[in-house]
Amino acid sequence: MLNKLLIKLTKGRPRHSNDNLENGWATVISNQNIPSLLMNFTSDSFRSSSTFTFPVPFLLKVIDQKGKIKKRYRYQDYYIPYEKLRSIQEVQKYLKESITLEILDRIAKRYTDNEMARNVQIAGDRVFDKIVAA
Repeated sequence: MLNKLLIKLTKGRPRHSNDNLENGWATVISNQNIPSLLMNFTSDSFRSSSTFTFPVPFLLKVIDQKGKIKKRYRYQDYYIPYEKLRSIQEVQKYLKESITLEILDRIAKRYTDNEMARNVQIAGDRVFDKIVAA
């Protein structure tokens, strides 16, 4: 009887991100309000802060002598995503018509890194307080 309550975890496979191996989590938490809370947190707070504040590695693909693709994350390839976007030539053609670099600059300068991290921490605490209370 207890075996029915166990969660079966699966390991994702490299370069197979859309093969739905990890969809078991949806059935575990679908009966609660948790997914909507987490989605709101991710879309509102975390995504905007990570785009303008936190450096992330950009992938370098190297083909070895055997023809295999090796993924390399070098220290010098860590950028803030917005800075990487700004470094692209003719960046305006990749943006929506209603979005300009001036608008993005204002968003990027609205908070310092520490203020943004504090805002994300406060928003995350609120979400997890709601989850614990549920």
